[in-house]
Amino acid sequence: MTVIDFTAFIGRLATASGETILPFFRTSLSIDNKSASDFDPVTEADRAAEAVMRRLIKANFPQHGIVGEEFGNERTDAEYVWVLDPIDGTKSFIAGFPIWGTLIALLHRGMPVYGMMHQPFIGERFSGDNGSARYRGPSGERRLAVRRCASLQEATCYTTSPLLMNEADRGAFTRVQSATRLARYGGDCYSYCMLAAGHLDLVVETELKPYDIAALIPIITGAGGIVTTWEGEPAQSGGRIIAAGDPRVHEAALKLLNS
Repeated sequence: MTVIDFTAFIGRLATASGETILPFFRTSLSIDNKSASDFDPVTEADRAAEAVMRRLIKANFPQHGIVGEEFGNERTDAEYVWVLDPIDGTKSFIAGFPIWGTLIALLHRGMPVYGMMHQPFIGERFSGDNGSARYRGPSGERRLAVRRCASLQEATCYTTSPLLMNEADRGAFTRVQSATRLARYGGDCYSYCMLAAGHLDLVVETELKPYDIAALIPIITGAGGIVTTWEGEPAQSGGRIIAAGDPRVHEAALKLLNS
């Protein structure tokens, strides 16, 4: 079975999760904190959306594995594994900002082969299979392509928040940020999709989990970009992540991060 067989099903997962999440958005929903030392919010919308996606996967592909943010891992040694983040950007979600999305990744033998970011409130879908990437939304459908950027000095850089980084990593990020033309905060998964769409040049983050990044890798790669760890290694396991549209920007930022 090839990855193309799964595209319609991934669309079904996105539709079902979106229909589950939207009734909760911009309502006075209850919020739980998953962290004992920080604020890591989770809502009923997160749990309900992941539950509906898990049910669909198990009903259609019972032999597949699942990695999910809210309900843990099952059969991670399977040939095909789904990696789910029902709401990437929960802090934006609970604040009423539409800068969040549902991340759906399909791994084949451990490698991300298809990814989608779905934003049901705005009605946007970003998808990719490493070879190409596409956008579908209110403005129609089109291919995604990163933009060229000759140097770090010309680059627009994003991170969700430097406050999420430890002190050493924050210092490394500051070196990169200081070298760029423009640095902005916020965005979560949207930053990576805007990079794939050619609107910004660099995203630098730390302490990501597999479900935070796996779906975004085939989108960025399919649009012609590059995603690695700060060490230049494959990024699907998470950790400290750097994504760039132009390899020249990626190389320059890596040098500053590791200097």
